[in-house]
Amino acid sequence: MLATGEALAILLDAAHPIDGTETIPTLDALNRVLSADVTSPLDVPPMHTSAMDGYAVRIADLAHGSRLPVSQRIPAGHAPAPLAAGSAARIFTGATVPPGADAVVMQEQTEAAGDEVTIVHRPQAGEWITAQGADIRAGSVILPAGTRLTPQALGLAASVGCARLDVRRRVKVAVFFTGDELTMPGEPLKPGAIYNSNRFTLRGLLENLGCDVTDYGIVADRLDATRATLREAAQGHDLILTCGGVSVGEEDHVKPAVEAEGRLALWQIAMKPGKPLAFGAVRRGAESGADRGADPGAETFFIGLPGNPVSSFVTFLLFVRPFVLRLAGVQAVAPRALSLRADFTQGKADRRNEFLRARVNPAGGLDLFPNQSSAVLTSTVRGDGLIDNPPNHAISAGETVRFIPFSELLN
Repeated sequence: MLATGEALAILLDAAHPIDGTETIPTLDALNRVLSADVTSPLDVPPMHTSAMDGYAVRIADLAHGSRLPVSQRIPAGHAPAPLAAGSAARIFTGATVPPGADAVVMQEQTEAAGDEVTIVHRPQAGEWITAQGADIRAGSVILPAGTRLTPQALGLAASVGCARLDVRRRVKVAVFFTGDELTMPGEPLKPGAIYNSNRFTLRGLLENLGCDVTDYGIVADRLDATRATLREAAQGHDLILTCGGVSVGEEDHVKPAVEAEGRLALWQIAMKPGKPLAFGAVRRGAESGADRGADPGAETFFIGLPGNPVSSFVTFLLFVRPFVLRLAGVQAVAPRALSLRADFTQGKADRRNEFLRARVNPAGGLDLFPNQSSAVLTSTVRGDGLIDNPPNHAISAGETVRFIPFSELLN
């Protein structure tokens, strides 16, 4: 079995950004990945602005007295006249500082009476003035290619006037689920059957990553059916993702099906939960009708996840998520981890790398979810993240552990 770090390195070494870009409205670009740098055509702010409600003044005019006539009123969005010598301008937050003014005095440090104002604070040069270009300089790269666009990144692009953005096309993922025991919610639950929760979890995770998902549903536990679905899914997709059937049982047909239709680069990882994880590729058959004449060496990546719901969830977060992001053109795919205190003891060490579901308690420590079974999906909802516990390591209360929040893994 490969160590988790070795397995992840194999996946990421194979993942190269997909071809294909498009230009879309900035309003529609959430979670898309930039294919080109965004360069600002202007300074932000584009002029000197007031950071406070108050009065714009010339400091030199305060040398011989603090009472000044108010010569103009400047709301945000209005162009001011030059500040007349020996006067003050009533100004509001975000408004353009008038030419000639070199400071803004906040209104709490003034006393207004009629058309005059008394300045009770002697300001420093530039006080409460946000200089032109203080945030962004014209010509600077504000968002580099490979950036996954968050709401705040969209706002930044909009702040320099970008109405459209160049992004990579969506990663195309085919997904299917194996197991004759699987039943969809809403259908009668026959003896020995279970509801297919993985379909909902994995579809949601893929869509959250911005993937274009083709769902082939539940595939019968037969080698021929699995092979046929793999062949169909290989056409027109960047990745085939399966769930279940990758272990060593007589009814686990995914591994031999992939080996017959393509190749496997790894199978089984020294982790808990999620040991039976497979990675490889499926040939895009050049002889099939729609794909006739295609490159006979062309392949579609394949990742096979285990069927237990927690195992599939955890292995998706740790392996599929970074792989898909790298295909989409994102370079920084590693989640940020925290060093937190364990407020529990787990005396029994496992020879595999454990990923334990835990919750942050009000004291800032971690409480372990009491049932760490790979079939207990409740732990993924009530937990706040995963403790990355090294092999052969027992955890003592009070020690510092490596904690990866779900907030780092679900976006």
